[in-house]
Amino acid sequence: MIKLLRKIHYIYSVFSIVFFFILFRPLYYLGTRNPKYYSFLNKIRKFHSFICTAITGTFFNFEFEKKLDNKQTYIYCANHTSNLDIVIFCLLAKGRYHFMGKEELLKNPVLGMFFKTIDIPVSRESKISAFRAFKRAGENLEKEMSLIIFPEGRIDDAYPPVLQEFKNGPFRLAIEKNIPIVPVSIINVWKLMWDDGMKYGTKPGIGDIYVHEPILTSILGIENADILKDEVFKKINSRL
Repeated sequence: MIKLLRKIHYIYSVFSIVFFFILFRPLYYLGTRNPKYYSFLNKIRKFHSFICTAITGTFFNFEFEKKLDNKQTYIYCANHTSNLDIVIFCLLAKGRYHFMGKEELLKNPVLGMFFKTIDIPVSRESKISAFRAFKRAGENLEKEMSLIIFPEGRIDDAYPPVLQEFKNGPFRLAIEKNIPIVPVSIINVWKLMWDDGMKYGTKPGIGDIYVHEPILTSILGIENADILKDEVFKKINSRL
């Protein structure tokens, strides 16, 4: 019975996301036409995320180690266990922000529109793709667009989830561009939805997210990228 209810909730959740995406599509289309509309686009993404989580009974409790500056450009780094992680950052991030994610999302019927415009797709198997993706991300950071990235690079097959080794890219970028990194621990959201929800279904509930104090990178050199990566890993893992 529990498995059946989780499957029903999963179908309802997917329907809600797609329904409101179709409803908001004209606004999304307008928002993706020009970078000057990206703040507006992200407000629609936030509203979309709020409605879909509210009507499916999914809520998030954000705990902040230190209040974030809404005017500051950040690189957000978080563990990745669920498609809900994207929704979480649509609710958490402010102003002009964008995601970096796997190239396969270009074919996603909802997210594809964003990964062809505001967000950055990257192939995990191609160094050239990664170079181009981080070059573009660096240019966006210079334009005061915060970056949201999951440094594990993918949702791992382990269940329950175990934090996997981080890629180096975001930490080198943070140092090169002198951008503070915000480690984020997404604690128990995998219990509500693991991966895309197809295997175990989904359920309503409250997901806990701990937002660590930003780590300043102004005094770091490129040679410190691995140290920074290890520090972010330890902070995120400390709350899981």
